[in-house]
Parts: sequence; C-alpha cells; structure tokens
Amino acid sequence: MQKKWIFALGPLSYLYYRAHQNTYHPDLKKINLSLNSTYRNKPIKILHLSDLHMEKISITPERLYQELEGTEIDIIALTGDYLERKRNIPKFIKYIEYLHKFQPKYGIFAVFGNHDYLLRRDIGLFQKILEENRVTVLRNENRSIIVDGQIVNIIGIDDYKTRRSDINKAYQGIKDGVNLVLTHDPNVVLKMQNYYFDYLLSGHFHGGQIYWPKPYHLVKMGKLARQKIVKGLHFHQQKPFYISEGLGQTALNIRLRSKPEITLHTLS
Repeated sequence: MQKKWIFALGPLSYLYYRAHQNTYHPDLKKINLSLNSTYRNKPIKILHLSDLHMEKISITPERLYQELEGTEIDIIALTGDYLERKRNIPKFIKYIEYLHKFQPKYGIFAVFGNHDYLLRRDIGLFQKILEENRVTVLRNENRSIIVDGQIVNIIGIDDYKTRRSDINKAYQGIKDGVNLVLTHDPNVVLKMQNYYFDYLLSGHFHGGQIYWPKPYHLVKMGKLARQKIVKGLHFHQQKPFYISEGLGQTALNIRLRSKPEITLHTLS
C-alpha cells in the first residue's frame, strides 16, 4: 500500500509543479470592440487588470511593466480583489507605482471586490491610500472624462457578491455619453436590464483557476458560472461584457488550464 502512495505522489507532485509554473506566465490578450453607441472618435485604449491577490501572486510589478512597456494607454481599469490583509497594502502600492509609469492619459480607476472587504474596517484606510496614490476609487459612483471631445462615463458598481452593489446610485447624475462600467462580480449584469452600458469589465472567476476537467467549484458563484460563462467576451441583451481571468490566485498558488491575464481593450 505504501508503494502505491509513493507512485501516486510522483505524478501529483509533477502536476502541482506545472500548475504553479503556469502562474508565472501571463497571457496578454488584446480585445478590439466596436461600440454600439454613436461613438465615432479616436479609439479608447484600456489596460484591464483584475484579481491581483497580493497573498498569492507570481507576477511581479517589474514583470508586469516589462510585458507592456511602450504601450499607449488611455485608461487603466482595476476590477477588484487586490488583497485581504492590511500588511499587503504597501505591496499593492508598488504595483500602482509601476502602473503610473505607463502614464495613462485619463488615469487609473478602481472598484473593490469581495476579498478586499475582508479588510473590514481597514477598507477605508485602503481607499485613502489608493486615492493618495492617484487612483480614483468608485463605490457605486461615476466619473466623466472627455475623450477627443466626447463624454465617457466611467461607472463603478460595488461588489455584487457581498451585496454592496447599488446600480441606481452608481448611475446617478450620469451624463449623455459612452458608458464604461467597472465591477468585480459579473453576475451583476443580470440585474442591469434597465441600465445601459457600452462595455462592462469584471473579473472574480479567475477563469476557473483550476479548470480541470471542468471548473465544478464555480457552480456556487452565481448564474453566469452555472452557464459556464467564466472568462472572456460575452453579451447580455446585446450589451458586451468582459470577464478577466485575473492576475493572481486564491487558496493554492496554482493554475490548471488557466493563465494569469493582462488585457488590452481597444474600443472604437
């Protein structure tokens, strides 16, 4: 019996090693999307990062910068789950410092995810530090920017999983223009029948993280996961939304049939 366990541990150890190695090799994905609205101006270039999870991440800020060095970026969109322990705030700020090196023309915008709220009463401190580092945090609110003479509304909907989403509040005072929504849990799109958006960016599912043979563990994570909608570009009521596989991991620092993701969206 003992020999059988030894023989079994060999393949399992190798599989774990390969799964851990996957966390060091990000996929750089480029999405080109024509908007449904009347937007006719210059393309908007968005760098989208999600689920960095400082507790379990293999991509260093230096590596992230190297992957994109020289890329022209208008907006950096961060869609939640950055950390869950206060002591990792300085580590995350190092990533922010590197993101500023890209000199995004209209700034960095962020929403929180369910893991960020594990900070509990320190979430306010985290937001304050982000804002001190020139990151606009949107918690059920919006900001407008002018891109080549046209209004682009950046709408941040707070985390749906932890029941902090208030869509009506997030859209309050919205101006007539292109609507770009940032949120963590993409399941919120199923509640947005009466709210127009041109594009929605999200994360949360990690593309399954362990997608072998199927991401059975995602079934409990809402209707989209049960429909096997866990990554990539999708449409709901003809409105496009994107689910990033995320840059970091949770639980074990491994990925099977999933890679860390860096996404460049070009909207035209």
